Amino acid sequence: MSQRELVVLGTASQVPTRHRNHNGYLLRWDGEGLLFDPGEGTQRQMLHAGVSATGISRIAVTHFHGDHCLGLPGIVQRINLDRVPHPVDAYYPASGQEFFDRLRHASAYHATAEIRERPITAAGPLDAPGAPFELAAVRLSHPVESFGYRVTEPDGFRLRPEKLRELGLRGPAVGVLQREGRIELDGRTVTAEQVGEVRPGQRFAFVMDTRLCDGVHELAEGADLLVIEATFLDRDAALAEEHGHLTAAQAARVAARAGVRTLVLTHFSQRYPDLAEHLAEARRHFDGTVTVAEDLARIPVPPRR
Repeated sequence: MSQRELVVLGTASQVPTRHRNHNGYLLRWDGEGLLFDPGEGTQRQMLHAGVSATGISRIAVTHFHGDHCLGLPGIVQRINLDRVPHPVDAYYPASGQEFFDRLRHASAYHATAEIRERPITAAGPLDAPGAPFELAAVRLSHPVESFGYRVTEPDGFRLRPEKLRELGLRGPAVGVLQREGRIELDGRTVTAEQVGEVRPGQRFAFVMDTRLCDGVHELAEGADLLVIEATFLDRDAALAEEHGHLTAAQAARVAARAGVRTLVLTHFSQRYPDLAEHLAEARRHFDGTVTVAEDLARIPVPPRR
């Protein structure tokens, strides 16, 4: 099983269907578990998906419409019931503090876990203690304040075995080169840059309820995995604009422009019982991998470039 994968817990928009639960997405990233937009039924969907509350390290809510947050009471109480041993950071628009408070304390329960509230007042990097990545929020365009999220892994560096062999570097000498960045060999200096290469960090982007805006493009830029709403089809673009949503074609054009590797469409209106047209519409504009998300699907983050 991939160490980095998206577990899809729900894919419906405002109204769930018999086959689609309200929103819910768990990004498993090495030892981290980021739960995005837990709608109603998320706790039960986690049971079906085989993931537990102890795997959640952060919760990220884009905005306070019910299909994106009404699962919070159950998730918060399950975290406490299971006595999750690590702190759980909760990110959400600061303008919705009243709603977060109501959801967190919707009913009586025994508090045993530490949930650290991290309300977002402005776009930019977020405080994410201990995370092996940068977590950032970007403002979107919706009838209520909404933020999308981006996970960015720092670039790494690796030594290339064939270059090491060419120069006769092996054993302890390789360790010296890794630690110090250079080594003296046969009267010459060999630097790590001569025998290595930058390994680009991976990027994940989460774009939920929004019409087209600069924030959508900013989030999608260079993403290895882009999860993006496609509530409507292009024939209903006027409705999408009116209600602050995207079409499948718009999402695909954004992905193509941004150099996205894997595109995941989700948050579908109940008006479309068959999503084949969403897939076809997206493929007309995007040549990469396209997935129409299904409840309980597991979608791996693509291998490193």
